[in-house]
Amino acid sequence: MSGRQVVRRPYAMALSLYRRLPRFLRLWIIRRVAPGHTVGALALIEHDGSLLMLKQRHRRGWTFPGGLLNRGENASSAVVREVEEETGLRVEVGLPFSTVVEPGSRRVDILFWVSVAEPFPVEASGEALESGWIPMDDLMDPTTTDEPTRTAVAELVRFRRTAPHEGRKLGA
Repeated sequence: MSGRQVVRRPYAMALSLYRRLPRFLRLWIIRRVAPGHTVGALALIEHDGSLLMLKQRHRRGWTFPGGLLNRGENASSAVVREVEEETGLRVEVGLPFSTVVEPGSRRVDILFWVSVAEPFPVEASGEALESGWIPMDDLMDPTTTDEPTRTAVAELVRFRRTAPHEGRKLGA
């Protein structure tokens, strides 16, 4: 043995043991100890500063078309499916413009922006009870929307101000 002795901490030993486990066991362990989150995808469909909003059975106030991802479904497919189920509209989405992680409620919302040239009538269906085009400023009122909806609107405002999705190096 060399003059240098390796001291293994319990955490390092546990990670070394974990690495040797079969994949199915590693996944089972992760699913038991990691916090679970719900993941949803929302469509912020905009025309000239107004957003297409819905009133739904399970939410208070105006909300966006969208919903939870099904097992094995990606966010883009989920938001397209949910928009069609709730409004009858068929949309195509690009990349998400933001992801909101809410640790308290263990919720993750993936936000997609769809700009439309003309407002159009929407027939609410499925979980949606009512639809309308609401000016963004009105959606920041706590009497009209819940916190997740106001957070998504704030993210859209931020995105539109800073548009490029580019990172940059800060300082020295």
